[in-house]
Order: sequence, then structure tokens, then C-alpha cells
Amino acid sequence: MPLRTILLPGFGILFLQVALEASLGVFDIQVNISGITGVQIKGRGEKHLNIITHDIHVLNLILGTTTYTSTLYSIDSLDIDGDISSLVTITTKTFLRYDKLRELLRSIRLYYPNMKVIVADDNEKPEKIEDPFVEQYIMPYAKGWFAGRNLAVSQVTTKYFLWVDDDFQFTEDTKIEKLVEVLEGTDLDLVGGNVAGNHFSFKLIFEEGDDEGDCLHWQGGGYHQIEGFPNCVLTGGVVNFFLAHTERILGVGFDPKLNRVAHTEFFIDALGRLRVGSCNHVTIGHQKKDQLKDKKPIKDSQKYDFFRQNTAEQVRTKLGLLYFKNRLSCFIKH
Repeated sequence: MPLRTILLPGFGILFLQVALEASLGVFDIQVNISGITGVQIKGRGEKHLNIITHDIHVLNLILGTTTYTSTLYSIDSLDIDGDISSLVTITTKTFLRYDKLRELLRSIRLYYPNMKVIVADDNEKPEKIEDPFVEQYIMPYAKGWFAGRNLAVSQVTTKYFLWVDDDFQFTEDTKIEKLVEVLEGTDLDLVGGNVAGNHFSFKLIFEEGDDEGDCLHWQGGGYHQIEGFPNCVLTGGVVNFFLAHTERILGVGFDPKLNRVAHTEFFIDALGRLRVGSCNHVTIGHQKKDQLKDKKPIKDSQKYDFFRQNTAEQVRTKLGLLYFKNRLSCFIKH
């Protein structure tokens, strides 16, 4: 009836139900329920356990004696406990783009409010990031791209880290959990995603040479689909949005001599040492290059563009390092 208060008939709790699920083991209970009425238990000794009862005290009694037994032996395997923050740390490097960094952090907090973010910062005049879940590490001015990566990853204490650029943007399709599933379900060490619709990956094909050195071929795409994950391919390198096994990446590292534009060089260093995959079903956004009205962001943007450009001398040094480290006589992009 309009403007009246009435009781809602039929509201109440008839029974309580708990459903447990595991991927690497089975559940059981250590209490005798034969003398307890009104209890249904399905899935003892299986990966899915369902408990139904109308009595909260009985439910707590059963839950208090529930056991989990791992049935898969693998030193790299674990069941995800529901808190993705205990498995993954987000890492990034920032330089002259605090406006972009703050937008990245804002978007992260929409979907992962408690996940730790590690920021390597080599700005000349650092600005403190106010976020209880952000660790900001200040570096010498313009120390460089790969030096920042090394610093950020070296501070990760979780099993995995997610690398993102400081001008990326989390969306509802940025599902870190899906990338974790890929690494947990395969022997991959690193898996990349999709950036603003760009599913970028490339193959690195080694060709044995002579006394003058070997040859390395760069070719877009992947080698083949990954079994059990139809949206993923095995590849040699991916875009700057990837989830990786922390300890294994630290075993390769990022060459700090590469202080400007560098990306493929890491995957060349990792060739034969890391298994790399690329998936198109996990996406992150890329912030638009807005028309800046404030003078400081405009000045910083222009300065950033300057640092993004390699001089002729830097290109020669970069190529010399590539050829010398890897004993190459040629590097060919197809």
C-alpha cells in the first residue's frame, strides 16, 4: 500500500550452505556425522566439498574438523587462497609523468584496493605518493629504464609480479587472476597480456653461425598454442604488460647499461632461460595523450620525449652491447 509500512512474509533462513573448492588437492572431514540429523555433505575426498545444514553450531563443528590434502607434487604449485594480493605485487618505473602514475594508481585501486605497488622513481624532483600500499623507491636522477626495473623487482616479496608502464590504466578486463591461472597451470615463467587491443608478441629464432658469430632473427607472433589455454601462445617476447615469476626473472635481470629505450634486449638475455607466453584474454588500457593545459605537465612531457629518443651514439652503444654480449654477427627483423 502507498506510504505504509508492512511486514514481508516468508523471509528467513531455512539452511546454511558452504562450498569449498581446490585445484591441487582434496577435502575431507574428521568428525562422525552419523548421529547428527539435518546435515548433508557431498564431495568427501574430492576437490569440491559441499556442506548443508540448518544449524550454525553444527556447521562450525564440521568446518573446524575439515582437512585439505595436497594430491599433486610440484614445488611450484599452490592453491590460490582467494587473496590475490598475497601472490602478486604490481611494479612500475616512473619518470616525468606523475600525472600518468597517479591515474594508473587510481585505476588499480578500483579493482585491487589492497595490492602492493612498487614504484621505481628517478625524477629530479620526487613527489611523494600518498598511498599506504605503495612503496616508492627514489633513484638517482635519470638513472634509467632497466636500472629502475631491477630496483622495483628486487623489492618484490610475492611469488609473482605484474609489470605495467606508468601510463597504463586498469579496466574491468584487467584480470590478474587469469594470468596467475596460466602460470600456475603451465611451466611458463612469464606471460604477457593485451594492451589497449594490441596483442603484441614476437619470436626469437637462433641461428648458429661461424667464427664471426651467430645470428638472431626477430619475427612477430608465437610458436604454437599453449595446451589447456586456447587464448595463449608460446612465444619469445611480449609487451610491457606481463606477469612473471619473481625469482626466475631476478635470475636473468635487466641490464642497467640500457638506460633509455629498451625492451627486446631483456628477452634476448632470457632466451633459453625463461619460458614465455602471451595471452589475448587479459587486457589493460593505455591512457590517452590529452591536450595538456598546465605548463608543468607540458614541460615534463617535452622533456620526457627528449629522454625517449636515443642519440646516434647511444644506438651504436646499444647495438654494440647486443652483439658483444650475445656473440652475434647479425640481428635480423623480419
